[in-house]
Amino acid sequence: MVVAFTSFKDAAVEGADVLLPIAPFSETSGTFVNAEGRVQGFHGVVKPLGDTRPAWKVLRVLGNLLGLSGFDFETTEQVRQEALGDEAALAARLSNDAMVQAQAGAVPQGLQRLADVPIYATDALVRRAESLQLTTDALAPQAGLAPGLWAALGLKAGERVRVSQGAGSVVLPARLETTLAEGVVRVPAGHADMAGLGPMSGTLSVERVVTSAVGTPAQESGVAA
Repeated sequence: MVVAFTSFKDAAVEGADVLLPIAPFSETSGTFVNAEGRVQGFHGVVKPLGDTRPAWKVLRVLGNLLGLSGFDFETTEQVRQEALGDEAALAARLSNDAMVQAQAGAVPQGLQRLADVPIYATDALVRRAESLQLTTDALAPQAGLAPGLWAALGLKAGERVRVSQGAGSVVLPARLETTLAEGVVRVPAGHADMAGLGPMSGTLSVERVVTSAVGTPAQESGVAA
């Protein structure tokens, strides 16, 4: 049996036997840890719709019905305490100083991905807001190339490139970015077309896509990695 916890019908697992409605983050309280390692709490802006409940409450009830231990939470504060433990030590636990020191002086090899997440692709709510998806901030993703790589591939305005990372690849319109550092390629994340690529940082390769007279990809040339 497949049970899907979801706030949206279109996000339900295909072939799910049961859909359990859970509240989106805007309708429940919770906690997140920001980029500085600070713990920050938030409250729901409205009550959950109808019989919808926060996901942690749905899990708690299921755990109770199944007679499992560890499902006795009454508040999100209790959930936070269980998940984070000693908050005073959280910053040290999240510190990447050791990794930075270990990699100090290392010279990246090949082209490096610089990824941003467009403002209207950050979460499930804005991705489903038709009005926001019609704005210029929600345009289809493009690959930003530095002047040196642009010239090396012989690109012209309006042409496309194939970006490959790991086992995935995607064809994107190419855009010249004069302020981008050489050896860096800006490839956004948070878009369905980019799901096949690897992590938001790492080595990738770029190829120019040559279009035939009828508008279909004929060949790829000018490989850069």
